[in-house]
Amino acid sequence: MATWNSRGLRGSTLEDLINRTNEKYQEHGLALIQKVPTPITPINIDKESRHITLAYFDQKSTVDYIGVVQGIPVCFDAKECAVDTFSLQNIHAHQVHFMEQFEKQKGVAFFLIYYTHKDTFYYLPYEMLRFFWDRAQEGGRKSFRYDELNPEYVLPKKHGVLVPYLDMLQKDLDDRVE
Repeated sequence: MATWNSRGLRGSTLEDLINRTNEKYQEHGLALIQKVPTPITPINIDKESRHITLAYFDQKSTVDYIGVVQGIPVCFDAKECAVDTFSLQNIHAHQVHFMEQFEKQKGVAFFLIYYTHKDTFYYLPYEMLRFFWDRAQEGGRKSFRYDELNPEYVLPKKHGVLVPYLDMLQKDLDDRVE
């Protein structure tokens, strides 16, 4: 069981950037995306400040974000990677299962990966993740390399939008039709 204070702030910068992007998308009527709270059980609470200082995660979380973009249900998870190789240990079987079920209901599931050492955001469609996941389950690599990814899904730098994933969502939808 993971404790909150040992892993609590990992990835919070990425989440802050995505949260601000989602606020901008909502302000412009483009999308309504909500951060999914992670259920916790508090263990220690500072009596003076009434802040939780130690907690355990109650249950397996599904994805970080869920919502709708112009009538299309979307869910996604955000991950950071400091090297060119992304370990699939960072993704859990229950997340893959949830995303599979979400896609079967005509939703769009994906990962946003921030390659910190490259200062690059990448949109990983569920189908591409599933290829890497299945390869690992069949005894292949338990990771994927940056150079295995489709460069067309690198998020563009855009003035005013911190993590501009809507363009890549549109590309994902267009690629599904072809």
